[in-house]
Amino acid sequence: MAGDKKLFLGGRLRRLRRDLGLTQSATAEQLGVSASYLNLLERNQRPVTAQVLLRMAEAFDIDLRALSTDDPGGGAGLEEVFADGMFADLRVSRHDIAELLEASPDLSEAIIRLYRGYLDRGRLIDLGAVERNGETAAGTSQPTDWVRDLAASHRNYFEELEGLAEALSRALNADPQDLGPGLRERLQQAHGVQTRVMPAEVMSASLRRYDHHRKRLMLSETLSPASRTFSMAYQLGLLEHGGDLNALADRLTPPDRASRQLLKVFLANYLAAAVMTPYGPFLEAMEATGYDIERVRARFGLSFEQAAQRLTTLGRSGQRGVPFFMVRVDAAGNISKRFAAGAFPFSRFGGTCPRWNIHDSFKTPGRMVTQIIETPDGERYFTLARTVRRIAGLHSGQEDQLAIGLGCELRYASKLAYARGLDLTSPVVTEVGPACRICERPACPQRAAAPINRTMLIDEMNKPVSPFAFIA
Repeated sequence: MAGDKKLFLGGRLRRLRRDLGLTQSATAEQLGVSASYLNLLERNQRPVTAQVLLRMAEAFDIDLRALSTDDPGGGAGLEEVFADGMFADLRVSRHDIAELLEASPDLSEAIIRLYRGYLDRGRLIDLGAVERNGETAAGTSQPTDWVRDLAASHRNYFEELEGLAEALSRALNADPQDLGPGLRERLQQAHGVQTRVMPAEVMSASLRRYDHHRKRLMLSETLSPASRTFSMAYQLGLLEHGGDLNALADRLTPPDRASRQLLKVFLANYLAAAVMTPYGPFLEAMEATGYDIERVRARFGLSFEQAAQRLTTLGRSGQRGVPFFMVRVDAAGNISKRFAAGAFPFSRFGGTCPRWNIHDSFKTPGRMVTQIIETPDGERYFTLARTVRRIAGLHSGQEDQLAIGLGCELRYASKLAYARGLDLTSPVVTEVGPACRICERPACPQRAAAPINRTMLIDEMNKPVSPFAFIA
């Protein structure tokens, strides 16, 4: 901690304790303080001392830097909320947002969720799916958004699923580079399920289909070997741990049936990935190779996308990996995947910044491109991007490209093979922002829209660099 600055972290302490499922008394006992003193800390009536912070790091294996600094993800979310025109007269500043986030991260999250619900309902009204008087209202929260938010709240890590996957991996006792035969054998011997690769014409619009009555798992011929292995691991996980997945899904209290169904699919996908990459061996391989994705994915029989997504789940207490974030985008900038083990620097409601070179990777298919970016709050991130193929498998011409973007805070870059040879102390940095409609960076030639909380500057005698100049 710099100087004599006092840290009032009551909201974050309270949220940490609740996330761990601990009472004030139990937490106070582990920290070696009285319950009444912890209560004062949580109500910001006492500053958190360095001694208490160190005890927390030891007791709960947390990153002190993350605890004692603003949460870039939450801050960005609130900035986007209060950039809405309806709040323009309030003039909510970044300082106000930082104070709210520090005082009550739970309240901040509630505001973000409420705003998302407001936006979703507006979209449904525009589409005619919901009457303005609410009489034909359907659910206004999209299941995909709810599941994404849930994964984010858990830092995309689920210890219960890791344990199930490790036990199943040991039972398979198979070569991690060629897990397919072991999965196929266990499906057949333990569950009487035959696995068959079928022509694309037979599979129609499906890539994987399980026939419960005939006990037959059918996989499209268009699937890559890594995707076939994943599909078998997914089905085996459902058969052997369906009850565990149902119980976990119920404990996470999804708001409706559709969200629960999608949540179970998400949990089953997580379990399948963890079966293919048992936590300890996968992390050890990544650490030993400097997080060389190409080398490690070959060792475990993975696709690039599978390995990249698994990197966002390495959050085990006492055995954490580099906290990566990951997005998958198409050439139009639409995000179809978004996961983060740590801070996520981009807008939760919009796309990514065009200055981030994930978009440039489409010009060099299959090549890894790197970049160091800086967000408006001054945080810097080391990022990687490359394209992958999306398998359509139905008609010629439908197979196209997607881009995978990975990143971590710059302080972790020295651990990555991709950063070797770069000057990380005085690096070349690209300034990026959130979605254009809330980004306040001036003179950006790639701006696609003016920020909604600023007045456009139109001068018929001057052509600015940015097509959407505004009054700062």
